[in-house]
Order: sequence, then structure tokens, then C-alpha cells
Amino acid sequence: MNGQGIQLRASGLACIRDDRVLFSELDFTLGPGEVLLLEGRNGSGKTSLLRILCSIRLPDEGTVLWCDEDIQELGPDYHARLSYIGHRDGIKHDLTAQENLRMARALGTPDGRWSIDRALEAFGLYGFEDVPTRNLSAGQQRRVALSRLLITRAPLWILDEPFTSLDRHGIQAFEGVMERHTREGGMIVLTTHHRVRLADAPVHAINLSHES
Repeated sequence: MNGQGIQLRASGLACIRDDRVLFSELDFTLGPGEVLLLEGRNGSGKTSLLRILCSIRLPDEGTVLWCDEDIQELGPDYHARLSYIGHRDGIKHDLTAQENLRMARALGTPDGRWSIDRALEAFGLYGFEDVPTRNLSAGQQRRVALSRLLITRAPLWILDEPFTSLDRHGIQAFEGVMERHTREGGMIVLTTHHRVRLADAPVHAINLSHES
């Protein structure tokens, strides 16, 4: 993945919910190989900001730029450059792990370096490929969701509490995946209550509790 020239930039962002300002005048710039950690108390607007960055929700003020172009104008071209994992797993419980990843690959830009089986194995799911995901534990279902990040080629990952339900081994596996992504020039925006341990990637933090 070549991260040359890519950049995510927010300028003057504001978010209002139920007549309450969650945050305002929010600015940041994220470049290749960098991680942005969103912190703050419950209700401070972390998930709302992630949805704005995914262009699922419009900001009440301000703009989000990808490579100096407004993401709202880029539309599908921007969506093809990001992978989003929400607080919920977003997997089909009637499908197997393999089938879930096969569907995700069909909807995105495939990364030829990763086969579906290899991506599942990277998250400790070897032997569970053909099991309907409804029969997997909560932690295993979360691993299936996260393994989708490996099979599609997207420089920007936007993650809402990605460590939810993961045990120690799952956390270590995913931290390794994040480190690999940033070493290759990828960028990550995430919220988490888990301490982020990345050896090399610069981690910048914004506390939204202090922004409003």
C-alpha cells in the first residue's frame, strides 16, 4: 500500500444532538502511518464523529477532506478508500466466517495478498471457517468482523471499539494487524477503552470531552 500523498483532514467540525453541542471547531490532520485515538466520556460524540468521517452523517459545521477534496463530493470514490468496523460486528449470522468474508471482498477492493483462509487464520479462526457465525462466541464473531480489514485494500480504517469482546490473544493479534497496516502507510481512526500499544506508529489523541 502506497501512502504517498494521502491525507485526512477535518476543519471546523461541529456536531449538535438534541440541541446540545457535542463538539465544535474541531480540527485535525492525519497522514500515512498515523493513528488518531478519540477519547471522551460516554455521550461526548465519539461515535458521531466516526460517522461523520465515514460520511454516514453530515457535520453541523465544517468539512472533512480526503486528499484536499470534500468527502461529500467524492462520494463512492471516498468510500472505496476506507473500511469501517462499527461497535456492532456487522456480520451475517446465518453465514459462515468464509461466506461473510467472501461477501465483504465482493463489495470492496480485494487485497490479493490475503486469501480468506489466511485472514481468518491471522485472527485465530483456523478450523472455524465453515461454522455459521451464530454458533461462534462473541469474541470469535468480533474476530470475523475484524478479519474483513485484511481482505480489502483500503488505506483508511475507521474503528469503533474494535477490541470489544476480544481476549488477550485476540487483542495481541489485532494490535499486530494495526501495526502492519500503519507500517505500510495506512491510517487508523478509532475509539477504544483499551490502551493502544503500537510500537512504531504515532498515536495522536483527541479528548472530545474537552472540545465542546
